[in-house]
Amino acid sequence: MHMAILTVNKLSMEFGQQKLFDDMTFEVQDGDRIGLIGVNGCGKSTLFKLLTGEYESSSGDIILNKNTRIGYMEQHVCRNLEISAYDEVLTVFQDLIEAEEELEQLNTAIASRTGNLESMIERQAFLHDLYTRREGLTYRARARSALLGLGFDDEHIRLPIRSLSGGQRAKLQLAKLLLCDANLLLLDEPTNHLDTHAVEWLEEYLMGCRCSFIVISHDRYFLDKVTNRTFELENKKMTPYKGNYSAYLPQRTERRLTAQRVYDNTVREISRLEGIIEQQRRWNREKNIRTAESKQKIIDRLEQNLERPEAVPESMTFRLGINQQSGEDVLEVTDVSLSFGEQPLFRNVSMEIHRGEKIFLLGPNGCGKTSLIKTLLGQYQAQSGRIRYGVGVKKGYYDQIQSGMDSSKTVFEEIADSFPSMTNTEIRSTLARLLFKNDDVFKPLSTLSGGERAKVLLTELMLSRANFLLLDEPTNHLDINSCEALQQALEEYEGTLLIVSHDRYLINSLADKIFYLTNEGIQVYEGNYESFLKKFQPFAQEKAQPAAPQTEKQAEYKNKKERDALRRRQKARIAKLEQEISEAEDRVSALNAELSEPENACSYEKTLELTEAIDKAQHQLEALYSEWESTSLLLDELDET
Repeated sequence: MHMAILTVNKLSMEFGQQKLFDDMTFEVQDGDRIGLIGVNGCGKSTLFKLLTGEYESSSGDIILNKNTRIGYMEQHVCRNLEISAYDEVLTVFQDLIEAEEELEQLNTAIASRTGNLESMIERQAFLHDLYTRREGLTYRARARSALLGLGFDDEHIRLPIRSLSGGQRAKLQLAKLLLCDANLLLLDEPTNHLDTHAVEWLEEYLMGCRCSFIVISHDRYFLDKVTNRTFELENKKMTPYKGNYSAYLPQRTERRLTAQRVYDNTVREISRLEGIIEQQRRWNREKNIRTAESKQKIIDRLEQNLERPEAVPESMTFRLGINQQSGEDVLEVTDVSLSFGEQPLFRNVSMEIHRGEKIFLLGPNGCGKTSLIKTLLGQYQAQSGRIRYGVGVKKGYYDQIQSGMDSSKTVFEEIADSFPSMTNTEIRSTLARLLFKNDDVFKPLSTLSGGERAKVLLTELMLSRANFLLLDEPTNHLDINSCEALQQALEEYEGTLLIVSHDRYLINSLADKIFYLTNEGIQVYEGNYESFLKKFQPFAQEKAQPAAPQTEKQAEYKNKKERDALRRRQKARIAKLEQEISEAEDRVSALNAELSEPENACSYEKTLELTEAIDKAQHQLEALYSEWESTSLLLDELDET
């Protein structure tokens, strides 16, 4: 049975005249993995600071279970910039390090029989219990594994913190948070600064860890993977929902419709009863007066419980229309290559894009996705190859670094100068749909946030009515509601899309084809992101060799032989891996048994030696497990073909 590890009761918070939330009540149960949703500025991060005690609430109670230990990223700021990243992560295991040192002293004292033997043995047993409970045998390996998973390499692990970038220091704080001895983690945008590989590692870590957590994130795919409940902070109230982000969306819609139906029905009933009262009073007999009084009591009761549905927070609403359709063939690229100086970025890029396709351009960081888009637009000059647009293609471009805007202009001037035929009223009406209202339209671009600048670019994109949109990370600066609005506009768009994005939720919802860019060209995958993942891993490393022209039957026969040969190799490798795993498990068990021997437990030197051996053996075992899993996935894929 689950128990509450955190209870929040009638919590209110004000900053001056601004009330962030009022009468907030919720519980976090053991095992809860909660996604915290809400528009920017609604108080999500403030709630975290209240839960940690950094802020004090205006009223209400925050009650922690006696066994609850909260971990928050800002509690793990790196203060000593001279030590290495690895040593900094080890600071979260200070109790284990101190236990090791004390155990060494105790072992020496017990061996020489100096002091109170009974109390020393009792203290030794206590420390051994702490060491075992906190998984002391593996904490060094876990520290290294967390750093590697979050994108550090062995060189950066040993570098002093002062030489790390801001993003690397943020990752370091995240590693410390994940490894600290907390059973309720507060995660505020944990995927910031992480590449796709590190995000996937974090997802696997959170899905496998035993602690509960509340996570604030704009990454909808991430929320879907790791959460089992969703809390929405809206109109100063907290509303809990069952399930992950995708499960929450229809529940929220249904809740809003139900609240509106209840309100409308109650208002109609009050109106009907008021009509009866008016009629009864006109007749003005004693029986009629009693009836009127009875109906008035019902009205009073209904009005007392009547709640007008809260206004839905404003989100941008816009439509990406086109002036005219392009021809069927939108873009043909043949053997395009690009270099910067002596440094080649990619070569042999060939692709075809047809009208109405929604294509996402993916690839490892630094492979040149943005550069390819700029080459297609003519902003960069290709070293070789051909780029040919079809008939009637009008291009629209969204630049993730927002470099095309003149920061000295206001929002209004940017639109007016780009679209001089529009009237002032038309400009203001258009900007209002992107939530620039009243004096907001006269804000200088230099004072806007990244999200506001993104909305100006989207306004220009909407007004361009282009039929081929090339978008570079369009959701990067948007909050979760704006992402939903943009996604809906892109779903309804009748033109052609080529999008660079790390937003896996957007890719999964929209893509009908994925182009994967490498330095050797483009690999094409039909379907959305989940379909791409199934196909990508097994064959990404298998580079096809050029072959002489073959008949269809010859090609089919050759492919079957190659698949059969690959299948046999994978089966043989799995058998070998299973044998190696069995031997490695025996080795770990033997080392643990040796560590439990009384004479070894009393020797700190021997304990340290065996602990390091166990760490190494465990690391080798994990590598074998990982290879077995990837090889098994490849074999499953081959069996399906």
